[in-house]
Amino acid sequence: MTLELTRDDARRIIVRAQLLDADRPGDVVEVAEQLGAIKIDPTATIAPAQHTILWSRIGQGYEPAQLSKAVELDRLLFEYSGSFHPTSLLPLMLPAMRRWPQRESTKQWLEANSAFRADVLARLAAEGPLLASDIPDTAAVSRPPDGWSGSNQVPTMLDFLARQGLVAITGREGRLRRWDLAERVFPKDLPEYDEPTATRLLQERRLKAIGLAKQKSPWTRVGEAGEPARVEGSSWKWRVDPEAVAALDDDAGGRVALLNPYDGALFDRPLLSEAFGFDYVLEQFKKKAERKYGFFAHPILMGDRYVGMLDAEVDRDEQLLRVTAIHEFLPFELEEHEMVRAEVEDLAAWLGVRTFGLD
Repeated sequence: MTLELTRDDARRIIVRAQLLDADRPGDVVEVAEQLGAIKIDPTATIAPAQHTILWSRIGQGYEPAQLSKAVELDRLLFEYSGSFHPTSLLPLMLPAMRRWPQRESTKQWLEANSAFRADVLARLAAEGPLLASDIPDTAAVSRPPDGWSGSNQVPTMLDFLARQGLVAITGREGRLRRWDLAERVFPKDLPEYDEPTATRLLQERRLKAIGLAKQKSPWTRVGEAGEPARVEGSSWKWRVDPEAVAALDDDAGGRVALLNPYDGALFDRPLLSEAFGFDYVLEQFKKKAERKYGFFAHPILMGDRYVGMLDAEVDRDEQLLRVTAIHEFLPFELEEHEMVRAEVEDLAAWLGVRTFGLD
């Protein structure tokens, strides 16, 4: 049976699935289990992505040390491919990791550097955990610079071995990743799944994280998970989490949320446009003259609508959150002004600074 949803229903399902409604989660692990991934990005115009993503859900009770503890001590989260994931997802990810890579050029590079690969694994086995700088570069063949990595081939080899599930990040020293053999980082006795089963379960988790997605979307790959749905005014074929539909009557209501540009709620751009009428563009890599809202402006969600953009930056020397502008897509009501202002003040308090430029 195809479920019929109003546009309001669709937006509320997505907001609630992303933990952006008034019913805030209690801790880092709860957020990770629901979202599936917490993006890591060091851009600290306000704060690094992983921390603002968690603050946007948990609120003032969140402290960065809670994330470090969950990853490095409790091992309830793990770092992989630029995000933190709940360890419960690892068994579902391992089948695809074991058959990586698929690209022929990557296979050729690994084959040409088989001795280098063995050197890295042996060094970690004997001395790990280690930083990349602790491991000699014995590569026989170098990959051309890509603008992100330098000439040292060790970080590339470590990233490739991590994608194969052979090494893992055990923690960080500042921005530097600390590496070890995966068997010493990941839990033992994980359940085993064949790849079709793992793929299906991953699709179900992806749908749970967003609540509602376009069927066969390349952005949010949910396959046939959930139930088919139609959304009022949309020609898309949708898949919806039936548990999210059943919970609509228990909706706790909305709130204001300030979202880091790398927040997973913003990842699926076509979904943002279709469900929210929000055509989001990250302006970080645009020339200054081409920016409309600011270098790293944070979208403002109010209830189930995106209403504006916060252009602000932390001044560490002056201990200020400097607000350049709050761009309103439509003019705010007085109460909406106060709600947004209160959230910006809460952000500054969490950062341990004062606001400047709100008036």
